Amino acid sequence: MTSSVRVVAAGDHFVLPSLITAALGKEAACDVRELTLGWPLQPFGPVAEVSEASDAEDELIGALAGAQVLVTQMGPVTERVLGACPELRLVVVCRGGPVNVNLAAAERHDVRVCFAPGRNAAATAEFTVGLLLAALRRIPQAHELLAREGSWAGSAYYTYEHSGLELEDLPVGLVGYGAVGSRVARALCAFGARVMVYDPYVRGEVHGLRVSSLDDLLRRSAVVTLHARLTAETRGLIGARELALLPPGAVVVNAARGPLLDEDALCDALESGRLAAAALDTYAREPLPPDSRLPALADRVVLTPHLGGASRAVAEKAARIAAAEVGRWVRGEPLAHCLT
Repeated sequence: MTSSVRVVAAGDHFVLPSLITAALGKEAACDVRELTLGWPLQPFGPVAEVSEASDAEDELIGALAGAQVLVTQMGPVTERVLGACPELRLVVVCRGGPVNVNLAAAERHDVRVCFAPGRNAAATAEFTVGLLLAALRRIPQAHELLAREGSWAGSAYYTYEHSGLELEDLPVGLVGYGAVGSRVARALCAFGARVMVYDPYVRGEVHGLRVSSLDDLLRRSAVVTLHARLTAETRGLIGARELALLPPGAVVVNAARGPLLDEDALCDALESGRLAAAALDTYAREPLPPDSRLPALADRVVLTPHLGGASRAVAEKAARIAAAEVGRWVRGEPLAHCLT
């Protein structure tokens, strides 16, 4: 298939180039070139202007020769890339925010930048509930003892002293009520939990009881789960003072952004026994550094390597959302999720 619109589908091992190409085929007639970029294990280092991107500027520049459109998840859309690709007019990022794009440079080069909001809201919400259940009932620890060590010692959890909590009638506080938090609230209400919500930016009805202050929410929550966006205001939102407000034996869950939570303060509270458990999918530093205190607390924590948004449906949704934007651009229609 050929046309005057040339598109580079710079996918990776999650959002496959073939998924992007298939989605584009349903939206517009394009000449698509597929490119598979490496998946970074840590934030993009050599060029500080973008983050969470593949270290593949040269490869991307080569692929973009003559192309008007780039669809990517991890491609490093830097000043250098934009300057080397004068025909590029549209960049669509298959993720909830274009952190791999230098937006100021894109504006200077008259390049429109779109993204894919909401692509992983359902997956992250489901994963959050899974983390919460795993932490409350010590599922990973029991599995490790039996499957890895061949030990039945996990049966000690079937005692009053060591058994976990159930969600029914449990007071659970949600910090943030956006696309993910609202889904978690609905799921927890179905379990029969007593859901409370703190989000000063959300108006209207919520699933659960709206609480007017973060401190009040923490004092009343046996479990607190974080769903706030990471901003200058929310960085370090939950620190030692906030953790001390939680009732003894409380549980903390974070599948949002690592820097929302002071990890050292969390470790202190877990080591002292003030908190019973924590479940984390995101961290202040990723990958988790060798000197992290969290692995030593494996009997009290559930740790996963930022997998909350990893489902096949997420990759497929991202490709569809991105392709729809390309289709709108080709047809001269207003773009739905454009930042430049």
